[in-house]
Amino acid sequence: MFARMKRISWLAALLLLVPVWGANGQTDGTYGAFSPYSVFGVGNLHQGGTAWNRGMGGVGIAARNNRYVNIMNPASVTARDSLSFMSDFGLNGRIAIFQEGSKKAVNTVFNIDDFVISFPMWRHTAFMVGIRPVSDVGYQISSSQINVETGKQTFVSAGNGGIYQVFAAAGATLWNRLSLGAQFNYNFGNINKKASLTYSDASYRSSNSGDSLQVHSISAKFGLQYEQPLGKGSSLTFGATYQLSSKLNGYSIHYRELGSYDRTRSSATLDEKSLKMGDELGLGIAYKYGDRFFVEFDYTRTNWSSSGLDQVSGFSNVGTSVFAPSVGQRFGLGMEFTPNRSDIRYFLRRCTYRAGAYYDQSYYTVDGAHVNAVGVTLGMTLPIFRWYNGLSLGVDFGRRGLASSQVKENYFGFNVGINVFDIWFQKRPYE
Repeated sequence: MFARMKRISWLAALLLLVPVWGANGQTDGTYGAFSPYSVFGVGNLHQGGTAWNRGMGGVGIAARNNRYVNIMNPASVTARDSLSFMSDFGLNGRIAIFQEGSKKAVNTVFNIDDFVISFPMWRHTAFMVGIRPVSDVGYQISSSQINVETGKQTFVSAGNGGIYQVFAAAGATLWNRLSLGAQFNYNFGNINKKASLTYSDASYRSSNSGDSLQVHSISAKFGLQYEQPLGKGSSLTFGATYQLSSKLNGYSIHYRELGSYDRTRSSATLDEKSLKMGDELGLGIAYKYGDRFFVEFDYTRTNWSSSGLDQVSGFSNVGTSVFAPSVGQRFGLGMEFTPNRSDIRYFLRRCTYRAGAYYDQSYYTVDGAHVNAVGVTLGMTLPIFRWYNGLSLGVDFGRRGLASSQVKENYFGFNVGINVFDIWFQKRPYE
């Protein structure tokens, strides 16, 4: 009876969490992330994956592990014990230092990351469902100057919001080596951007303008993994994913105010704007030695060049900078090592340790140049209680804005993942 109530509580938690998460994504003043570069397009793209993936540089396209839920590739959902129920709940935080010349600023954010549950369906098939962020918008930029005629002028530009994704995926394993998966995605969110110009001399009228965008789209993602045994407990796995480009629907509101009298407001649907979210191709190769050592290299390519974001106010209003959607790329390398899962004397020998590195090229250009990022990651999982339950921790040290003319964004990210594992489908001799 207790086990049944526990299962019901997990499902109820998921149903309750979805509307709460959606409300968080559509409330003014909240930041899922904070970066001056999130002013462009739909904001900073979230690099997917759970705390497990992030501790290894964000890799996971070719990863097959029966201890963790891998949301990077829908084909990986079949890598599991046959009667297992698995869940992952993640939190993340970020401390960033921004520098432009002699000017510096610091910002800290903390937010929910992902929530996903996974369970088997029939023989070599399995299913997972969850919610995760796709992109984040969060910035506030201000500047002041003294004008002989108007006095002090203060310009402020700010934005918040983002896009979130509810997904459901299923996979099947054929011939014990080839795994195929498909995933349905519903993307939704709200992005708000505003700008104001005020004068210290009250005889001059201040101005305000902004855009509010409510967007949604439907997309699909497909994945495959092929695992080739090499002998002595080792294997080589090849993975690939492809996410289709999706039409971006919704509506936008643009407003402009000049003082207290001159106000304009216009609204339009996005359906007729031919906006699209870019497609994504991912490739990965991984080597695994038993349950002790794992290493993987991933390459991801996203194409937003025909998204049309540069033609619509709210996505392209970036002041004097020239914004253009482009092709983004990401290279990731990661590994994990477990000294001895069966050690009964030393707890730290049962823990899993991770490290990784990545290079990220933005999906847009600013004044003809990509905004790139590079970083290194560290992580570990502490086993808790029994089965495969664990607490995953990770850190991310990186820099965005590598070109000399760009704002330098040095950041320290940390993430926490709660991995839950249980046997749900075992027939017991008594209740």
